[in-house]
Amino acid sequence: PPRVTHPQAGTCTSMGGKHGHASGVQVSDEVVEEYKYIKKGKKYRYMVYHIKEEKKICIDSSGDRDSKYQDFLDYLESVGPDECRYGLYDFEFEHACEGAADTTRSKLILMIWCPDTARIKKKMLYSSSFDALKQSLEGIGKYIQATDMSEAAPECILEKIKSTARS
Repeated sequence: PPRVTHPQAGTCTSMGGKHGHASGVQVSDEVVEEYKYIKKGKKYRYMVYHIKEEKKICIDSSGDRDSKYQDFLDYLESVGPDECRYGLYDFEFEHACEGAADTTRSKLILMIWCPDTARIKKKMLYSSSFDALKQSLEGIGKYIQATDMSEAAPECILEKIKSTARS
C-alpha cells in the first residue's frame, strides 16, 4: 500500500542532540520550583506533568504524602488512552542489606507515560521533550518508560529500582 505522508512529518526528525529541547518545549518554572519540595521537603508523594499547547511542560496534578502508588496510577489512567504524561513519584521500598534488617529506602522515579493508543505525533513530542525535563530535575533515581499499566506496575518499578540499588 502507498505510504501516506503528513505535512508535518519532516518536522519530527530533530529528536537527537545532547541538550534535549530538540522539540522546542520548555520546562516551566513551577515544575522546577515544586520539584524542590518533593526532593527536600517531602511535600508531595507524586507530581504529574503535561505538555501545554506543545510549548511548555507544566504541572498537571499532584498527590500529597499520604497518596499511594495506586492513586498515581489511577490518575495516569484517568487522563485517557490517547494522552501522554510525565510522572514523578517518590517510591518507597524495603531494602535489605546483607546481615542487616530491612530498611525503608526511597527513590525518585521519573516516568514517561505514553500509551500505545496515543497518536504518534503526541508520543514523539513527549519522547523528544523528555531530555529537557530530565535536565531540569536533578537527582532522579530512575527513569521509567511505560506504555501500559503492566509496565507501570509497582512490582515492575521495584524490579527496575533494585536492579540498580547499591547496598
